[in-house]
Amino acid sequence: MYSKILVLRFSQEVAQKPVVYHLTKDFRPGIQHPERHHSSGKEGVMVMELSGSKKNFREGVSFLKQNGIKVQNASREVKRATTKCTHCGACTAVCPTGALSIKRPEMEVIFDQEKCSICELCVTACPREPWKCGLSRMP
Repeated sequence: MYSKILVLRFSQEVAQKPVVYHLTKDFRPGIQHPERHHSSGKEGVMVMELSGSKKNFREGVSFLKQNGIKVQNASREVKRATTKCTHCGACTAVCPTGALSIKRPEMEVIFDQEKCSICELCVTACPREPWKCGLSRMP
């Protein structure tokens, strides 16, 4: 089984089409926990975990792209500025994927970008001002 967390970006016109329905019906990938769906009027964004055989995964991603959806690996969406982090560990307690952990005995917060699902729970858990912790969305 092959699995990746993806960020899908699409126009309003594409949002009106049953693309995700056809994706699951025709290519049979597993879609797990769509985390967020946002529409700014110009662009929609959906974060989901897509899984299945490598062949079905590749065909499914190709289908999404052919239908006008930009597909990106979610791990490229978040960056960490280690100099801003105080290593208090509050973010590690709420991270559902284990992307944030404490390295012992140094007591240093470690960020594994490949495991990040962009849920942003770490940002709200951070005792510093929002978006002033070590994590932020890439521009």
